[in-house]
Amino acid sequence: MKISKTSLLVMTLLSIMLCFLRAKSQGVYCSNPYQLCFQKYIMCPAECPSTGAATNNKVCYVDCRNILCTSECRRASLNCNRPGPACNEPRFIGGDGTVVYFHGKINEHFSLISDTDLQINARFTGHRPADISRDFTWVQALGFLYNSHKFSLEATKVNSWDDSIDHLRFSFDGQDLVIPEKILSTWYSPKKDIKIERATNMNSVTVTIKDKAEIIVNVVPATKEDGRIHSYNVPSNNCFAHLKVQFRLFNLSPKVDGILGRTSRPDFRNQAKPGVAMPLVGDEDTLRTSSLFSHDCKACTFTGLSSSTKWETKHAVLDLDCTRGASSGYGFICRSRK
Repeated sequence: MKISKTSLLVMTLLSIMLCFLRAKSQGVYCSNPYQLCFQKYIMCPAECPSTGAATNNKVCYVDCRNILCTSECRRASLNCNRPGPACNEPRFIGGDGTVVYFHGKINEHFSLISDTDLQINARFTGHRPADISRDFTWVQALGFLYNSHKFSLEATKVNSWDDSIDHLRFSFDGQDLVIPEKILSTWYSPKKDIKIERATNMNSVTVTIKDKAEIIVNVVPATKEDGRIHSYNVPSNNCFAHLKVQFRLFNLSPKVDGILGRTSRPDFRNQAKPGVAMPLVGDEDTLRTSSLFSHDCKACTFTGLSSSTKWETKHAVLDLDCTRGASSGYGFICRSRK
């Protein structure tokens, strides 16, 4: 079968274009011998060819732990348009599908996740206007206990919001961390079991805890529009910069507890009364910890002992969007994605 000159020319041009696209695209070499894609070089998709710069607000992401050894495009920040957002109508849907809320208290700490080998606490910030009987609260900081280490990330206090300034602060075992303000700048713990990666130059990171969690965190202010809608009465000297958080949790034990953790237990039963407009989850007294790095709440199950057991409970993966500053000022709210 003869190939025409036209077909040969088209094939040649296609080959040149393919080589050009591959030359422009980056890739990632998987160098960790403990990961499934060890010694493989994975190319980035043409629609997001770079791991270091966003194209249409997307960057190339390669997970060397995934058995498929493929790359994908990910948004450079938390996407509020995905199913089950916690941006415009934040709420938490428990493991049984019931919408629940958690009040919290200003400048106090509460357990979000308490498992035998992982503890995640939240510190709340906010204020109480003179004519309101409850606190308006947001999550200001997250504290993590994992593999005998303590690390935290928090939103810094500022009078007014400035997009050109990074409002995130990090610490690991009592020492401040400096993560360059560049997209995909990455910090690893000494054992490579904790990773913090900037999703954008500033104010957005992804925290990965090996085999336990992937957490996307954005820092946002309480805006004037939020205040107008919800009557926050935000003072002029504090915009209440806070964390908007999206959790994806893995391999939780059947005894996991905390505001979010308990909804993944196979025996979880929501105690909220049906038909209540704002049903509350949990009990502040049982979920309160004495500090950001404590596991002394009455409901805490953290021991610091890791387990090789791979739990396969009914809600083994909890995929949540979480934020503070709920409608009408009602505490910590998330939505579970099925």
